[in-house]
Amino acid sequence: MDITGRASEPLPPAPELPVDADYEVNLVSLNQWQIAWRRFLRHKLAVFGSVMFLSICLVAIVGPFFLPYDANDIATPTKFCAGTQLLSQPGCPPSLAHPFGTTARLQRDVLVLVVNGARLSLLIGVGASIVSAIVGAIVGGIAGYFGGWLDNILMRVVDVLLSLPLLFVILVMGKFLGNGQGSWLLILMVFAIFGWPSIARLVRSLFLALRNEVFVEAARAVGVGDLRIIFRHILPNAVSPIIVATTLAVAGFIVTEAFVSFVGYGVDPDTPTWGNALANSQGTIPNGDWWWPVFPGVAIVLTVLGINFMGDGLRDALDPKSRL
Repeated sequence: MDITGRASEPLPPAPELPVDADYEVNLVSLNQWQIAWRRFLRHKLAVFGSVMFLSICLVAIVGPFFLPYDANDIATPTKFCAGTQLLSQPGCPPSLAHPFGTTARLQRDVLVLVVNGARLSLLIGVGASIVSAIVGAIVGGIAGYFGGWLDNILMRVVDVLLSLPLLFVILVMGKFLGNGQGSWLLILMVFAIFGWPSIARLVRSLFLALRNEVFVEAARAVGVGDLRIIFRHILPNAVSPIIVATTLAVAGFIVTEAFVSFVGYGVDPDTPTWGNALANSQGTIPNGDWWWPVFPGVAIVLTVLGINFMGDGLRDALDPKSRL
């Protein structure tokens, strides 16, 4: 009965719980790479930039196999643009047959030049960045770990290379080593030679901060060798900034290759790259052939933007202090 004297209604029976239900909490332990991946996925611009950059890479790899024209085959010149009475000599504007238009004189398809040019431009940018990262990590790791006279010698070499005007040296080396018509491998190695010092300085600073940590002292105490400590204990803890620096360097090398080829000291002008496509279009811009320089330029801009967005996301995701 309740306080008023009336009989209270009985409470409904509690629902029976399933006997086999498991109510234990499963705690999932995530390593630092899984945590970084989750942070990266929360960075919308980084995901967008990564998708854009990887899509361009995919087009560069498989695109030439699906194009109806070959980059090295020069079609028989025609007098008029397809389906029009426009003269083809100054180039044809975009159409269904040629979505990016055609060039002047040889009447090459601009879409073919952009897709095939992406191969070498991306190869030079990514290849030079990887070589720079490997050399820079080795030199910076040795200098930062051992210190002393070895550190002084290696860092003076780095200072000398960093003090040289990069573009001027690249132009001179491209002129004398390749006679202004160098191979892509030569350009890649020149970029790598002048790209590793900045990464070496970054890695050295990281090693200086990590070489006296407890886990390094413990490894020394049990008799682990110096090289094993460098490459198995310290370097994995310094790999995050190296990845970010290497990613952002790709964009710089792509732009530099385009500039060097644009001024005529890069890859052989007959080899399709984005820089060569821009260089070969210089004389046609006053004639109003906007499509020839615009599409290679847009490809460079989209690639660099994608890489920069991806680099920003990696920097935030790999930063242990980030709250992203």
